[in-house]
Parts: sequence; structure tokens; C-alpha cells
Amino acid sequence: MSTPVQMFESAATPAAPKDSGARIATLDLFAGAGGLSEGLNTAPGARFDPVRAVEMESAAAATYTLNHGGGCDDGNVKGGPAYVGTIQDWLSEDGSVPQVDLVVGGPPCQGFSTLNRAGVGAERNELWKLYAETVERATPKYFVLENVPAFLKSTQWEVFQDALNGGSLKDYDIDVDVLNAADYGAFQARKRVIVIGHHKDLPSPGLPGKTHQGAHRSLAEALQYVPREVDRLNLPEGVVHVGSKEMPGVFTTRQLHFGRFYTQLSLDRFKAISHNGGSRSELPDELKAPCWRKHPKGSGDVMGRLTWEKPSVTIRTEFFKPEKGRYIHPEEDRVITHYEAALIQGFPNDYRWVGTREEIARQIGNAVPIPLGAAIGRLLIDAFDGRGRDSITSKS
Repeated sequence: MSTPVQMFESAATPAAPKDSGARIATLDLFAGAGGLSEGLNTAPGARFDPVRAVEMESAAAATYTLNHGGGCDDGNVKGGPAYVGTIQDWLSEDGSVPQVDLVVGGPPCQGFSTLNRAGVGAERNELWKLYAETVERATPKYFVLENVPAFLKSTQWEVFQDALNGGSLKDYDIDVDVLNAADYGAFQARKRVIVIGHHKDLPSPGLPGKTHQGAHRSLAEALQYVPREVDRLNLPEGVVHVGSKEMPGVFTTRQLHFGRFYTQLSLDRFKAISHNGGSRSELPDELKAPCWRKHPKGSGDVMGRLTWEKPSVTIRTEFFKPEKGRYIHPEEDRVITHYEAALIQGFPNDYRWVGTREEIARQIGNAVPIPLGAAIGRLLIDAFDGRGRDSITSKS
């Protein structure tokens, strides 16, 4: 069990009763680096106020803290709403669940992701029960849940349905669909289940309307100001203290334009794959891995180049490894950098990051694309402000 670290100096309090335009108190579960909270607050007129965030990975929680209410003082990350530990730790040791207007987040998806091959997943059911119980205790007007499409065919979805049908979420109804982030202005094709729950006393806000369907934004637009050459190999120098731990950081998004050392075999493969959309099918046999020669009809995205004119493929947690997907730069003989991946996700240049190369990659890859979060934010702001619906009475 991880050791929980409180990153705030005093207990956070919910937002005061609000009229239209006041703050929206938010609880962010399984918060990661804060991509969903960042997306919500990029919506016009946004005023989402994370009063508590729960994240088990220390580096991700530090990143969240630096961008959502905390800071760095004398080389120490502190302040802010983040609690470092599992949701089980938080519920048992933090003492209370704050009363909020909105709960966001989704338990880890590895248990039922189509990429999962280890059979992990049974223990995830408990996380979904705890998520639902936390919503019940926080009594929000709305909640937002994001996960992979396979969620809808998983045992965890059954657990969630049970919570809605007479369980801990019996006071809520939901709208749910699989949304493509590219339809909302993201620079990547990333399909995710979005569940928006509303208390039964309130009208349904529905789901966000598509703003870019048929007019997707391209990779070229996302990377138009990025230098073709990397700034350096590996992360810049710098350390920061997070509780009792020393970690690499603090880095801005712009400082993440670093490369890695490639073997000659990798460089030869890059050179043999044509620019702007080429794939490993173009490689001569001597440059193919044995498994590629045995299975020539496998995924063409493995060891493939991105295409300038299209959105990126989904940015996953190991995008810096060419063998993990179509992550080779359209023209340069390298994979995309952490900087480029973060821009594809929609993070701003001044977002601040803590962690190793692998930890920051997980934070980027696990995040909700900022434009999708912004679309959800616009929808919820309209709901809270009662535009076109009955006004919502604030929690006292």
C-alpha cells in the first residue's frame, strides 16, 4: 500500500452557495496530471474549483498540484488539493468526503482495456464501487466519468449499472456515449466513453455537441511551431521535493522537447519508412523483427509514421517507443517527443510537470484531451447557469 501524503496544509472547503457565475466546487478522482480539470477550466467562462483531488502516483499528483492550486516553494511542491494515495487510503484516512457540485474521473482502465493481455481486472470492481460510493457521499449535482470504449462491455460497467439501479447511485440518471476527441477539436483520434450523470431532481444536460465533425484538426496544426530538431537527449536537469521524495522537475511543457538514443537498427528502420504516413510494411526483411516477418498482416501502426494532414493516432503512455504504435515523426527520423505528445493532447506550453521520462509519458498518455474536457466544461457551465433549462439551485 502506498503511503498517503497530504499536499495541502488545511482541509479544503466546498464552494459557497452560488448564483450564476460563482465557483463550481469539484472533486477529481483518479486525477492523474489534471488533464480533465485543465480541460474543464479552458471552457469560456469556466470557474471549476478543484477542492480535492485523489491520485495514487506521487509524480502525477505533484504535476496536478503545480497546475491546480499549489506551488513550488524552496524546491518543495506543496499546497493545493491533491492527496497522494489510493482511493481506499483516502476514504479511510482523510476523514471526510467534501460536499461538491461536480465529481469527475474514472478508475484505471487496464483491467478491461483491449490492450490488456494479463487478465488483470477482477480487483478493479472494488474501485468502481468506491467511485460510486464517493459520488453518493459527495452528493454532487453532476458527475463525469471517462474511460475506454471496452468499459461498456466489461464487468465494471455491470458494477456501475448496479449502483445506478438501486445502489449507491440510485439518485442519479446518466447520458453515455463513445465520443471521438477529434470531433471536439482535439489533434488526435481518441475514442472514449463519456458518462455524464445528473441528480434526478435536475434536468439532463445531455452530451456535448460535436464542434469539429467532418473538419478535424490536423497534426500539422498541432506541431506547426515545434522545432524539427530536439533540444537535447533526455530530460533537462532539475529536481524537486515531493514530501520526502526527490523527483525530476519542475519542467514546462516546452522543456519536454527532448529525444532519446536510438540503436543503428532503429535509425535504419526510420530511414526505410517513407515520410508522412509510411509503415513497417515498407521495411526490407533484414530490418523486420522476426514477429513482423511471421505476421505480415499485423497492425500497420506499429513502427509507423504519423501523417501531417490527419489527426494523430491516440497518444498512449508509451508513445516514445516506436514499436508501440504509429509514433514516428512524419519526416524526422525519430519518434515524437514528450513536448509534441503533450501538444497533441492539448496541454499549454506553460503546464508544469514532475517525474521521470516514463512517469511524465504516463501522465500525458492517460490524460483526457484538453479540447474534449473543454467541450464537457461548456456543457456543464450551461447546465449550472440554467441556460435553456430550469435554474439549478446551489448546494448550501
